[in-house]
Amino acid sequence: MAEYDAIILGAGAAGMMCAATAGQRGKRVLLVDHAEAVGKKILISGGGRCNFTNVHTAADRYLSANPHFAKSALGRYTAQDFIGLVDRYGIAWHEKTLGQLFCDGSAKQIVAMLSEECTKGDVTLALGQAVADVDHGDGLYRVTIGGTVHRAPAMVLATGGPSIPKMGATGFAYDVARHFGLSIVQPRPALVPFTLGPEEQLFQSLSGVSADVEVRWNKTRFREAALFTHRGLSGPAMLQISSYWLHRTAIQVNFLPDRAADWLLAEKAERPRTSLRRVLAQALTERLADALLERIEVQGEMGALTDKALRQVGTRLSDWAFAPSGTEGYAKAEVTVGGIATAGLSSRTMEAAKVPGLYAIGEAVDVTGWLGGYNFQWAWASGVAAGQAV
Repeated sequence: MAEYDAIILGAGAAGMMCAATAGQRGKRVLLVDHAEAVGKKILISGGGRCNFTNVHTAADRYLSANPHFAKSALGRYTAQDFIGLVDRYGIAWHEKTLGQLFCDGSAKQIVAMLSEECTKGDVTLALGQAVADVDHGDGLYRVTIGGTVHRAPAMVLATGGPSIPKMGATGFAYDVARHFGLSIVQPRPALVPFTLGPEEQLFQSLSGVSADVEVRWNKTRFREAALFTHRGLSGPAMLQISSYWLHRTAIQVNFLPDRAADWLLAEKAERPRTSLRRVLAQALTERLADALLERIEVQGEMGALTDKALRQVGTRLSDWAFAPSGTEGYAKAEVTVGGIATAGLSSRTMEAAKVPGLYAIGEAVDVTGWLGGYNFQWAWASGVAAGQAV
């Protein structure tokens, strides 16, 4: 029997941050993971360079049944706070588009930094063994690992969601949460590529072609790159909108977001002898223009086409409907929408209201950020919130 102040299940971004925070407050912390090493998902993030935060972090860039839940933690541990930690370790970083911060070197530097922070807090690690049993009684949580029972008055669920199962991801946090009577918001894959059905097979010929688009679903819109794949649609714009998309609905794509509504009429006046195909090829790339024109079925010199026909072409290109057949699922999803319901948690401490001493943080919770470092910032902020409370 081993005694601790807090047992943290999951040694990913949120769990390590929580363990380091609690340990450095003098708490005796056990950090548990079934993987052989800490921070496995961190290592593959951002193409191996770890998109560790976003300078534009705000609660409105997160999906949750309660859109206000994330405000407290994000407000108390900001992107600037994490940047300060990174700078103290001398880790060089750069800003890419849209406020995304990446390591100049490797994601290994972030894992090493978090490991060192845990060492400073004298955190005990239990790696490479699955949790055999979790129960609670007499005010203590009992976690059985490899025949040994570990006890603590506080337990933190930080095992993430089921996205990327090949990394060992499971719905373990949901099972434990349900065991203790917490509600789960139906999880689904997010930040995930779309698949297109056989009626959209024409676009398979575009595999590898990317375009700067504006994609829309209901009132939500994103302006980033889209990528055609042999299975469907990917790229940042599509990953972003996938978090909002509901099955059997259409997404709208504006292939020419910088063009005025009547731009083709202006082209007609300026270049009446030029073919519509040539005008679109210059605006879109030849392969994309050809595929779209095959669907639109309008051809000829600009001067020979009516203003009405050109307006219709312009409207179609600025509001092209795709009806995805589905997504590539948890195997390709970067994160999970849904999870442990925020209604049962304190937004200040991440503690379950009806289960004293039980906390949930990171991706296990029904808080999901946009692509671009937002999910890491939620991991850091929620980890710190719980780490200061246990």
